[in-house]
Amino acid sequence: MWMPPGQNQSWVSEFILLGFSSDPTSNRILFIVFFLLYLSSVLANGLIVTLICLDTHLHTPMYFFLCILSLLDMGSITTTMPQMLVHLLAHSQAISFTGCWLQMYMFGTLSVAECILFVIMAYDRYVAICYPLRYTVILSWGLCTRLAAGTWAGGFFSLIHTSLTMRLPYCGPNVVNHYFCEGPSVRSLACMDTHLIEMADLVISVFMLVAPLSLILASYIRIAQAILKIKSTQGRCKAFSTCASHLIVVTLFYAPATYI
Repeated sequence: MWMPPGQNQSWVSEFILLGFSSDPTSNRILFIVFFLLYLSSVLANGLIVTLICLDTHLHTPMYFFLCILSLLDMGSITTTMPQMLVHLLAHSQAISFTGCWLQMYMFGTLSVAECILFVIMAYDRYVAICYPLRYTVILSWGLCTRLAAGTWAGGFFSLIHTSLTMRLPYCGPNVVNHYFCEGPSVRSLACMDTHLIEMADLVISVFMLVAPLSLILASYIRIAQAILKIKSTQGRCKAFSTCASHLIVVTLFYAPATYI
C-alpha cells in the first residue's frame, strides 16, 4: 500500500550497495582510479571558483554562472563519490535508510539545478551575441542574482521524485544493484507494484530533459542566425568560440543523461 503521511511502513533500516566488484584487488584499483578522478575534479572546480572570485576582470555574468556550475559539479560528485570510495575499501557496504534518502535527494536536486543552469547559460550567450551593446543592461547583476536563486530553488523539484521512491514500503530485499542510491534501483526493491510511480517518474525525467534542451536549442538557433550575419571570418570565429565550451559541456551532460 501507499504509505500515508506520518506513518512509517518501511521495515528496512539500511540498504546494501553492491558497487562494482566483490574482488578486493579490483576494488583497491578502482579506489585509486576514482579517488584520483574525484580529487582532480574537486581541485579543478575549486580552482575555477577561486580564480573567478579573486580576479575582478572575471566578474561578469558569464563567469558568474560558470562559478555556480563549478559549485554544482563539486556538490554532485561529493554526494556520491566519498560513499563509494569508502565502500570500495570497507567490509560493509551498508547505507542507512536516511542516508540513502539524503543521497538520492541531494543528487537529484543538484542535477535538476544543473539542467536549469545550462538554460540560463545558453540565454547568457544568446544575449551576448545577439544584443552585445545591451548585454550589461539586459543581464544586470540583479537579474543574474535572481536567476541564480531560481536555479537552486528549481532543484528542489527533485523532492517529488525522491518522495515517490522513499515513501514506498520496503519490507524485504535491501540489496541495491548500484554504487549509490539511484531511484529506479532502490524502487525495484519495494514490496508493491511500482508501475504507476515509474510512469510518473518517467514523465518527470523526460520533462526535465526535453524542456531545458528545447530552450537551449532555441537559443542556439538564434545565435547561429546572428553569427551567419557577421561578415568577417574573424568575427564569426570569435562569436562561435564564446559558445563552444558551453556546447561541449551541454553535450557531455545531456547525452549520458538522455541515455540513462
